[in-house]
Amino acid sequence: MRHHSAHRARVRAAIGTVAAGAILALAACAPGAEAPTDGEQIEVTTELTTEEVVLTIADETGFPVTDALTEEFTKQHPNVTFEITRDTFQNLTANAPRLLAGANPPDLIRLPTIGETVKDGLIANLDPWYEAYGWDAWPASQLAPMRMSDEGIRGSGSLYQLGLGYSITGIFMNLEIAERLGITAPPSTMAEFEEMLATAKAAGELPIMAGDSDGVVNFVVQAAMNQFADKDEFMSWMFNEPGATYNTPGNVQGAELIRTWADAGYFPSDINAIDYFTFVTRFSEGEGLFTFNGNWAASGYQDALGDNVSFFLVPPINEGDGHVAMGAGNSFSVAAGSDNLNEIVYFLNWIHTDPAARQIIVDVTGASPGGDPTLPLPEVAPGSLIESALEMSAQIGADNGQVDFMANTTAGIYAGSIIPESQLLVTSQITGQEFVERVQAFYEQEIGG
Repeated sequence: MRHHSAHRARVRAAIGTVAAGAILALAACAPGAEAPTDGEQIEVTTELTTEEVVLTIADETGFPVTDALTEEFTKQHPNVTFEITRDTFQNLTANAPRLLAGANPPDLIRLPTIGETVKDGLIANLDPWYEAYGWDAWPASQLAPMRMSDEGIRGSGSLYQLGLGYSITGIFMNLEIAERLGITAPPSTMAEFEEMLATAKAAGELPIMAGDSDGVVNFVVQAAMNQFADKDEFMSWMFNEPGATYNTPGNVQGAELIRTWADAGYFPSDINAIDYFTFVTRFSEGEGLFTFNGNWAASGYQDALGDNVSFFLVPPINEGDGHVAMGAGNSFSVAAGSDNLNEIVYFLNWIHTDPAARQIIVDVTGASPGGDPTLPLPEVAPGSLIESALEMSAQIGADNGQVDFMANTTAGIYAGSIIPESQLLVTSQITGQEFVERVQAFYEQEIGG
C-alpha cells in the first residue's frame, strides 16, 4: 500500500542543476490521498534517482508508443521499470477523474481533456519543472493548449500537461484505387476533393472510410468545419473563453457539408457500428479511397499498403489559401497524488530530449517529437508517409493553421454530445444547424454558461 503524504515528507533528493530554492509546495492533494500537512514540500530535481522505482501509466488502447518508450528508458536506466494499463479513448476520458482521485493514482495518465482536474487538485502543476528543465526554449504554441489559467481557461496560465509526440491530422489516400479512378494528385481545393468523392461513388468505390461508434468520424466533421470557421473564434470556444460559442456560421456550414456527404452515400452504410480500430483495419485492407486520420497512423498504413498510400493536408476552400488542421500534443498529465513526481517528469523531459526517445516518437507515431526546435530531427525514410507527416507539420506551422481537437473542449462533451449528435449527422438524421445547436447547448450546460 502506498502512503502518499508520508512519502512526500521523506523526499529530499539532490537538487542537481536546480537552485536550492526551486521547490514545489503542494497546495492541494488529490481526493482519496491524505493531504500533506503544512510545511511538507517536494524538492524539484533534474537528477534521476538511483533507487528502484516502478512508474505506472494509464494510456489509450491502440497507441503502442508508451511500450517502446518505456522499454528504451528501462534499457538506459535499469532501476526504473513501468506498469502500463490501457482503455479506450472514450472510457479513459470519462474515467480519468476517478482514476486520479483514487488512493493509488497512475503516475502518468493520457488526459485528452483537462476539464475540472486542475480545480479539483488532481493533476500536478508542472511550472517548477518548466523552470528547472528550461522548457522556455520550447515553442510557446506547442505548450499553450496544455496550460490552464486560474479562471479555468485553457491556452494560458500554468502548465499541466506535456505531449508524447505532437500530432497533425490529414487525409490518407489509397493510390491503387485512385489510379483506377484516374486521380493522379491530391486535391488543391475542397471542391476538387468533392469531385473525387463523387467519382469514387459513381465507380462503386467507397469514397470515405470512417467510423462513429466511438466518435472518431469527428476527424472528418472538424476537418470540414476548419475550412469555413474563423480559427481564432473556434479556438476561443475550445479554450472555454467567456462568451465564446460553437454556433457560428462557419461551423454550421462545415457540419452541413458533412450532412450532404452523408446524403450522397460517401460514408460506410454501417458507419455507426465501426470503431477506430475497425475503420483503420478496413482502410489498411484496401477499403475506401480516402480516410481522415492523424500522423500517428502513418507507420501502420505504410506497413499495410506499402507504396499504395499517400498523406496530405485537408485542402482549403480557395486554392492557395493557408491550411488549417487539427493538431495537438498527445497529452499526458502527472497525477498530483503520484509518489514519484520527479521521476515521472524526468521521463517526460527525456522523451523530448533523448535522441533515441525522439526517434521512437517519429518511428512509432509519425508525430513530431516536439521540444527544443534547435535539437536535430530524427531520421526518416525518404518518400515515406512519416516524412510527409513531418512536412505537413512544418506546413501547418508556417501557415499558423493548427487548431485543437474539439473533443478536448470539456471533460464530458465528447461522450455526452459530440458522439451521439455526430452519429445522427452522418446518417442524415439532423442538419448541420441542429448539430451545432445541440453541441453548444450541452457545452453551456457543462460549463455553467
